[in-house]
Amino acid sequence: MLVLSAFFSGSETSLMTLNRYRLRHLVKLKHSGAIKAHKLLQRPDRVLGLILLCNNFVNNFASSIATVIAIKLYADEESSVAIAAAILTLVMLIFSEVTPKTLATIKPELLAFPSAWVYTVLLKIFYPLVWLVNSLAHCLLRWMGVDTTKTSQESLNKDELKSIISEAESVMPSRYQKMLLGILDLESATVEDVMTPRNEIVGIDLELPIETIILQIKHSAHTRLPVYKQNVDRVVGFLHLRKALIEIHHEDFDKQTIISLLNKPTFIPESTPVHTQMLRFKTEKVRFGLVVDEYGDVQGLVTLDDLLQEIVGELITEEENTVRQQHDGSYLVDASVTVRELNRITQWMLPTEGPKTLNGLILDFMETIPNSGICIRLHGYALEILKSDENSVKLVKFLPHSKENRL
Repeated sequence: MLVLSAFFSGSETSLMTLNRYRLRHLVKLKHSGAIKAHKLLQRPDRVLGLILLCNNFVNNFASSIATVIAIKLYADEESSVAIAAAILTLVMLIFSEVTPKTLATIKPELLAFPSAWVYTVLLKIFYPLVWLVNSLAHCLLRWMGVDTTKTSQESLNKDELKSIISEAESVMPSRYQKMLLGILDLESATVEDVMTPRNEIVGIDLELPIETIILQIKHSAHTRLPVYKQNVDRVVGFLHLRKALIEIHHEDFDKQTIISLLNKPTFIPESTPVHTQMLRFKTEKVRFGLVVDEYGDVQGLVTLDDLLQEIVGELITEEENTVRQQHDGSYLVDASVTVRELNRITQWMLPTEGPKTLNGLILDFMETIPNSGICIRLHGYALEILKSDENSVKLVKFLPHSKENRL
């Protein structure tokens, strides 16, 4: 009876602690034990009813046997039954409960798959009794106001899936973890989060002399540039520099030639989700666009590379130039880095709903432009302002955990 009790206790724990996603994977691989276990767990009330029915029977039977043995051996002792019950409780606790359940928790598949074959047979034999027990239990639950017809489907929400990916260090490299986390964040990210801000847009001003424009075309680090008159709000189009370089050596090359080479500009509302804009870039066969606010003013520029960067991150960007970890655990951070990128690199939880850059987050928090040398605790993270000018914060040092408590 003790051995049977250990089997029922351990198998119950192993079946209930099986990883459901690994179980589904094994079912797809045609694992016979997994198929049986998965079928049983489709109706967990039935298998639990069967296990508890069998377990209680063998436990009570063991108790009855122990009582009979105590009376037979020590009939003259009044406390013999109590001593036998105490000894049986201790033995059953160690050998029939704690030990098998601990083993089942550590290696659930070791007990779950063989026991699934046994329970499949037992369920057919004792089905009428199991059905009666479950029916009475369901009636009691309904009397208590619990709807037994609604069973929760085991599924993961986005935050739970992100937690699983973050903890999968032994399964995949960290760079792939960041890629998957970036994909999961696409739904909440907008083009405003990833765009190049207006003050950093490099373009061609048609009001400049043609000689200056030619030099800019020859020495530009970009392959495509917006072309505008006086300011980027008056954009005319986008120039592919490869086309311009072919024409630039012709004697009749002038501003009109540049205008004839322009592609029509694309304007993107700043609240457009990243995944939506990626689809538009694909369908419209363009790679860049100007981000505008509700008044039609240009706020920045976004390219297909910027959107892909939101997914692949460090594979195509030099993160060490903006976020550099020091030997003491501190971080030197360029304040122009976006909050989302900083969170991705450091696994921090700085808020992303408001300002989009670290500089904006600091200015919003302090409501002034801080001087160099000032230390603050920004949303729980201690930092020191290393460089700033009249307009913005330039360089920040995030202090390591060991120093945060000193502020």
